[in-house]
Amino acid sequence: MSSLVLFFHKGGIFMWPILVFLLLTIAFIVERYISLYLRVKFAPVDFRKNILSYLAHGDFKSALSYIELSAKGTSIGKITTVACKLRSVGSGDEALQARMDEQLTKEISSYDKRTGFLSMFGNVATLLGLLGTVTGMITSFAGVSSATPVERINMLSNGISEALNATAFGLVAAIPALIAYAIYQNKTDQIVSELTEQASEIYHDFLFYTESHKTAGKDQRDEMMILGHASESVVGSKRN
Repeated sequence: MSSLVLFFHKGGIFMWPILVFLLLTIAFIVERYISLYLRVKFAPVDFRKNILSYLAHGDFKSALSYIELSAKGTSIGKITTVACKLRSVGSGDEALQARMDEQLTKEISSYDKRTGFLSMFGNVATLLGLLGTVTGMITSFAGVSSATPVERINMLSNGISEALNATAFGLVAAIPALIAYAIYQNKTDQIVSELTEQASEIYHDFLFYTESHKTAGKDQRDEMMILGHASESVVGSKRN
């Protein structure tokens, strides 16, 4: 423990900001892991199939109840809920696309936020370590020409120690941050890609099935009107 404290103090003033970024890196790594691996929820495998069965009958109320029971809190569940509510009040295709895109953007933002900070922490920690290296080398050679041989050795030793310690500590803080950023960014891209594909499928399902339902209803009304007119014609002919 004492050797770590000595190592830290010999690194110079830039060890403190590097330490701050190291602590931030640890905090963000833990937070991103919880958000992307533990808290994230997925809808059942047959979610779309069951939604389609409700859409085929135009039963948006039952679809909302199903989402509440099986996909509550999931991103695709929230997007589908928006679509069901819009279609239940007769909203058009443009409104449906706009609101679904809006909800999709919110969900993507919830996954993507704060991940980019890890890359920034890694880069800044590396630069701070490099800055500590420069100041350490400046300290090593400052006043060397006017110093005695013993003082010169001490000055060079302290300056080089500061330079190397700052560089090493900067890398210690940067490497985990950059590795975690790569892992979490890949996980985020995977989640976002799957969610975007699912949202697109659901959107086209709503376009097709609700339009088919409307067409079927219109055909049924037209058939009833034709039958009604035919009945009136028969009644009229009998009277004549």
